[in-house]
Amino acid sequence: MRLRILDFGLVTRIRSQAIFHGLAFNMADDDDPLLCLCSPDAPYVCIGVHQEIALEVDEDYCQQNELPIYRRHVGGGAVYLDQNQLFTHFIYPRKKAPEYAVNLYPRFIEPVVRTYQDFGVDAAYRPINDIHVRGRKIGGTGAASLGEATVMAGSFMFDFDTEKMSKCLKVPSEKFRDKLKSGLDDYMTTIVKELDSPPPREELLQHFYDHCRDCLDVTPTPDKPTDSEIAAIASQETKLQDKEWTYRKGRKFVQMGVRISGDTLLTEAAHKAPGGMIRTRLLAKDGRIDDLMITGDFTCLPESGVEMLGQTLQGEILEEGPLAARIEAIIKENDIEMPGVGAADIETAILAAVHKE
Repeated sequence: MRLRILDFGLVTRIRSQAIFHGLAFNMADDDDPLLCLCSPDAPYVCIGVHQEIALEVDEDYCQQNELPIYRRHVGGGAVYLDQNQLFTHFIYPRKKAPEYAVNLYPRFIEPVVRTYQDFGVDAAYRPINDIHVRGRKIGGTGAASLGEATVMAGSFMFDFDTEKMSKCLKVPSEKFRDKLKSGLDDYMTTIVKELDSPPPREELLQHFYDHCRDCLDVTPTPDKPTDSEIAAIASQETKLQDKEWTYRKGRKFVQMGVRISGDTLLTEAAHKAPGGMIRTRLLAKDGRIDDLMITGDFTCLPESGVEMLGQTLQGEILEEGPLAARIEAIIKENDIEMPGVGAADIETAILAAVHKE
């Protein structure tokens, strides 16, 4: 099977996100799979599809430092991005990709891991979707279903500005921000940290293509985007900058603990599952879910599954056991996939938000 390689090089900030979105939404079910590559020419902040900007990002800092915020159609957390990261996006027609999301990660991470190893970086796959070097993270990945395509997003981490990252994120205090910066320095690594002399981009990519051939059973073939693909990318540049899309969850933001009426209180909570952070905003009435919003940095396929789950749970009793059983049934009935996030995790996040006198 041919793997079309589209290397866009250094591109504008918004185009670095629009490329894979446009190519995915433009893909037909009989198309060849794609590997697209690019890096942004200036820094920006990107949030996961299920996140809420008001909870995750320091918007004042971003505005003061001319850092635009874009929301992607892929899960995961808020991240600071710049030209020191080489984005890799595998885009496959859905019928040609692994059937289940949990199988995407080890398969498409393996060529990246082997490429790092070729240059002396002791990288290894760490479930569910990370790459580590002796316990330190050198990259994360995300999966999404966009149109008729399955997308596996990742990167090669040449360098990373932990100070800028710590300033972009929402934190409770400046003391906490200092600890966040220190934690990022300890927990993250990069090619620059691991090697005295980082490999040239083209040399790294040649090794990467060879491993794609071996691991994915494809024939990597350099190509150019078609006219329809270029048009689709341009369309996504407009859509991804639409404020309605960027702030689609933030418009629902209400401060925790607001009393709506005598027996109705709006509260929030968070729970860390193996697959990521789950945040819940719960409006409870008479021991049942009156309204529920679920956000976080986890992966959910299809993308609409999270909002559908929250809506379907309206009216359900807030009781451990029956609630998890109902969540599990909804997940199965609607073919929702959340790698590393189970019904018990969702239940825990919801019940943690239940107001207790």
